[in-house]
This record gives sequence, structure tokens and C-alpha cells, in this order.
Amino acid sequence: MKPGPRNLITDVPGLRVGNAQDNALKSGTTVLLADDPFTASVHVMGGAPGTRETDLLAPDKSVAAVDALVLSGGSAYGLDACSGVVDGLRAAGRGFRLGEATIPLVPGAILFDLLNGGDKTWAENPYRALGRAAYDAAAEDFTLGTIGAGTGALSAMVKGGLGSASLHLPDGTMVGALVAANPVGAVTTPGDRHFYAAPFEVDAEFGGMGPDPATGLGMTMESRKMASMSPRENTTIAIVATDATLTKAQCQRMSVAAHDGIGRATVPAHTPYDGDLVFGLSTGAHEVAESILPLIGHAASLCLARAIARAAYHATPAAGDLLPCWSDLNS
Repeated sequence: MKPGPRNLITDVPGLRVGNAQDNALKSGTTVLLADDPFTASVHVMGGAPGTRETDLLAPDKSVAAVDALVLSGGSAYGLDACSGVVDGLRAAGRGFRLGEATIPLVPGAILFDLLNGGDKTWAENPYRALGRAAYDAAAEDFTLGTIGAGTGALSAMVKGGLGSASLHLPDGTMVGALVAANPVGAVTTPGDRHFYAAPFEVDAEFGGMGPDPATGLGMTMESRKMASMSPRENTTIAIVATDATLTKAQCQRMSVAAHDGIGRATVPAHTPYDGDLVFGLSTGAHEVAESILPLIGHAASLCLARAIARAAYHATPAAGDLLPCWSDLNS
């Protein structure tokens, strides 16, 4: 396996990602779109999720495909970003057709970034407009770090952010991950130099520092984030995608497997104060042998671990930050 040409989730053919953010707000929104409706499911392992329209992604529900997925900051306010994406899809004539009605289907998930130092004194919820702006900005190429849903993200010790990575499998299948990393846990080992995801790094994509040679890692819970705010301002939300033809149930199994990537890149993970959630989607571009399904899930977990590290690696400083960037500490 090796990364695709962009090392982004958009290496999966037909996918586009758009980002919009307000730097004074220290928050933003990310949307994933495809050329056509796609099969999707979801799995939640955190104790504090915030979601919209995720029930319809269960394998036993009748909805066969959705039109977009949204990751957003803003806690419950951020769920309104989905409405902005719905507006854009409706204007484009896209959505589920029922008689003369067109109904865009846009599940979404949010992270908590309301206490990160940004100006949250809005008079009108800004996230619907951010969702529409992210929709309008969707493209195959996009920036990582302090952008979109990752704009105000913080890990335990350094700024989090928006990350992505991909892998091209030997049979030609493409797998990718997109994440807004804002966890309770640390993405770096004590000392802030090495990433927990380092064993899975490819081509120095997040600094090439290698694994931490220390042992006994994870035995302390040092957290600059918890020292700055309460322990509840968290959540890692992600999308893993493939062009292999998968059913909703198989998309759900891929999202379950991908959660291993959160555990590999973040210590601790899946806490009661995280809303850790992974969407899994298939564009259905080509059939694959059933024997390849375990490898697809494994690749999704590797992509997600690498994407989390890349999110923090590419984070950039901004006025009023509560935490340093990894780059500030390792320049």
C-alpha cells in the first residue's frame, strides 16, 4: 500500500472537500461531496457525540444513499452547517426525489470548540452560512491544519486541526480519511516532539521524527487543554471513504475498524468526554473480492491515524490561541 497522489481523501475518485472558517470565531465547517449520491454508515465510540441525520445511516434503515457529509465546529450550533449544505444542494437540483420534492440528505457531526478563545458573541448562528460557503468551496485539493472544522480544534497538549491521508491498495482500491481532531487525549508523546501515530507515518508526512524511544507511555494525563478549560470541550470526528462497492453494513464495519486509528494516534481515546465518531462511505466505483474487505478496514484505520497526526502537524498559530502549535515547539 502507498499514499495516493494527493495523500488526501479526495484521492478516492469523485470526492471533493470544501472548507469555510471564521478566524475571529476560531471555528469552521468542512463538507465532503461526491459526484453522485453515495452509500454511507457511521459508528460512534465516544461518550458525548453531537449529530444530525445519523439514524438513517444504520444498515436496517431504508435510505440507500446520501448527498454529502458535514464535519463542523460549534457544538450544537454547528449542526446548522448541514442546513447551509442542504441549501447548496437544493439550488443545484440534487437530493432524494419523492414526487415533485427534492430532499438533500446531509448527515453531520460536530465537535466542541466554544471555549477555545474565539469570539462567540454572535447575534445570529453563523454556521448555516459557513456550511454554504464550505459547499461552494468544495474541490479535490484542500489545505490541512487550522482550517474548516479543524480551525478551533485542540488536543491535550497542542493545537489539533483538519487532517487527511490516503492509501492505494494492491488491487487498485483507494481508501482515504478526513478528520477534525479535537480530542481529550494527546496526539504527541511527553515532550511534544513525537507523534503517537509515528509507526504508521509514510514519507515524513508529519515531520519524520519517528517513534518515541521512551517506554511507559500513556501513564500520565498531562494536559494543557484541561488546564485551560473543563474536560468536556472535545471530540474527534472523521470520515473514511473508499471507491470499492460496499453495502451500508460493510461501510459500518469499515468505520468500526477505522476507530482503531483514533486509538493509535490519540492517548487516551474514546473517553466519556469525547464524541468520537467515524462516517464510512463508498462511492461504489468498482466491485471488489470479499477477501479484500479486511484490508479496506485496516487501510482506513491507518489513514485515520496518519490524518490525525497530520492535522496537528499542519496547525498554524493565530491570535488568542490557548495552546501552542506542534510547529511552535519543534521549529
